[in-house]
Amino acid sequence: MTTPNNASTTGPRADVSNASVGELIGEVSRDLSTLMRQELELAKAEIKTEVAKAGKGVGMLGGAGFAGYMVALFLSIALWWGLANVMDESWAALIVAAIWAVIAAVLFASGRKTMRTVNPKPERTVETVSEIPGALKGR
Repeated sequence: MTTPNNASTTGPRADVSNASVGELIGEVSRDLSTLMRQELELAKAEIKTEVAKAGKGVGMLGGAGFAGYMVALFLSIALWWGLANVMDESWAALIVAAIWAVIAAVLFASGRKTMRTVNPKPERTVETVSEIPGALKGR
């Protein structure tokens, strides 16, 4: 981590023997303000990435829902054809319904897998924020 003037926090420190307490408090305040803004930007970036993954998973689950609807539709048509006609037409409708069932299962599994990778906790931000107390103590 670097300070606003790009000096390392572990490197040589500036001579503050001639600075007033007010100036030192002002500098610390500015540094903390900059640090908090940077942490907020990091949190925003991490959350944006996780929301994008969640959106993709929700889209796949929506596709699985539509495919499930198509299963019900084709099973209904298959039943109708089976009652209204000879066996050949109903078998054709059942095959179409089975294909939609496979599509629904694949979309559901893919969406569920994507949703399991979503992590709403901004890990890097939590890590760097936890380092702030040690940095304030001068460690």
